[in-house]
Amino acid sequence: MNPTRALAAGVLLSAGLLSLAAPTGAEPPAVPVARVDVVKVQGVIDPALAAYVRGTIQEAQRFGATVILQLDSRGSYGGEAQALALAIRSATVPVVTWAGPGGARVSGGALFVEYASSLAAMAPGAGLGPGRPFDLATTAAGEKPADVAVNSAALATLAPGSESTVGGVLSLVHGDALAAGPAQQRGAVALVAADVPDLLRKLDGMRVQTPGGPVTLATEGRSGRPVAVRFHEIGPWWRILHAVSTPTAVYVLLVLSLWGVAFEFTQPGFGVAGIGGAVALGLAGYGLSVVPVRWLGVAVILAGVLAQGLDVVVRRLRWLTIGGTLLFAAGSILAWRGVDAAIDVPAWLIVMATLAGVLFFGFGMTVALRARERIRTAQIGLVGLVGEVRSELNPEGGVFVKGSLWRARSQDGAIPRGARVRVRSVDGLILRVDQEPDEPSS
Repeated sequence: MNPTRALAAGVLLSAGLLSLAAPTGAEPPAVPVARVDVVKVQGVIDPALAAYVRGTIQEAQRFGATVILQLDSRGSYGGEAQALALAIRSATVPVVTWAGPGGARVSGGALFVEYASSLAAMAPGAGLGPGRPFDLATTAAGEKPADVAVNSAALATLAPGSESTVGGVLSLVHGDALAAGPAQQRGAVALVAADVPDLLRKLDGMRVQTPGGPVTLATEGRSGRPVAVRFHEIGPWWRILHAVSTPTAVYVLLVLSLWGVAFEFTQPGFGVAGIGGAVALGLAGYGLSVVPVRWLGVAVILAGVLAQGLDVVVRRLRWLTIGGTLLFAAGSILAWRGVDAAIDVPAWLIVMATLAGVLFFGFGMTVALRARERIRTAQIGLVGLVGEVRSELNPEGGVFVKGSLWRARSQDGAIPRGARVRVRSVDGLILRVDQEPDEPSS
């Protein structure tokens, strides 16, 4: 036999013997882990909350995870719920909506989310409906038939051919009654689960429809496939935007920002009150771009605060303060009058803010303005005196004059720490100084 062929045959024979001698208890291939993402969706569906939920669903699609939305929402602003429902409808993974825990309510535009999900569940004591208003910028009583028709058409686009079901969804009322229909029908409440563990146990093994076809849910691992359950809550940034997207938050931020700006006018430069007021005003501006509001009411609030602040400046305390207070209270009521009761500004908050405004302008601002005048009088007496720079003037910094530290601004460019300066004038509450020439050495 050819030596080369003999060697090759020997190698093959050895490999075969080794394969036969391999241990029969070798580990089987790893079983893929099923992933379940439980997402808490609470409060009015606004742009921040809707964007967060869409992002979570997109992440779940990358991992092939089942999504469970723990829903407790009284409605949405504008078309946010419709856009979110369309994203859920087109998701390639199962999306289950659970109205829970007990006491949760899914109504208004949030019903779009329930209807678009692969399967709907609810907790004992949770409620569905009513379907109106879809947009919390309107009221149920003021919603026109044309508006209902538009929303009905939008709802029908989630499931073509389901026009007969739309009327039922619109007329859902608060209660625990389950909607009729098979478990696989989108929008039909298929089961009742007391909590998330109970829901996971009941969902395991159920088949639901997705755009890619039917899918068997694996949510508890009874089939031998390990399951990883992850709980999601809205992140810090989205949480802030979601928190300020309510009339109450917008109202508080708007009032605080106006007070902060007013107080800053009594202080030198730009301090903590100004920074805080600017931040509050920015957040209030975002909230006003999301939350429905009557701009006439906001204008009346601004006019009231302006009148109160003007009274402090001109020192005619009483008439302008009284008028400004009445304008402030009227604007506070008018700004959100007609908004749905679920997101209305509480009356007690308006009363508290009105009384606080009287104290702020009638006492706090008056004391601050008088203190400023005393400081200005003292500063005028410093004109012509020589002091020492305690922090570099570039162009502003601290100057020590006549036993006190004052805020000063250089008129000659940057002045280093330790240099001698002379006070030339007073600008508001800031000293204007020039650098003193060095004394000639003897």
